[in-house]
Amino acid sequence: MPSDLYERYMRATSALRAHDAKCPPCAAERRCAAGARLFESFDRLFDAYQNSLNRRA
Repeated sequence: MPSDLYERYMRATSALRAHDAKCPPCAAERRCAAGARLFESFDRLFDAYQNSLNRRA
C-alpha cells in the first residue's frame, strides 16, 4: 500500500511533467515562475520520499 508521501510525490511528478509539456521555457530547461514552484515542490517531496526509504532500509 503506497504511503501518503509517495502519493504526494507522484502527484508532484505528474504536475511538473504536465506543466513542462505545455510551457516552452520549462521544456528548454529554464523555469518560469510557476514551473519553478512545481519543481521546488517535486524536489522537496522526492528528497523526503528517498529519505523515508533510506530510513526503512
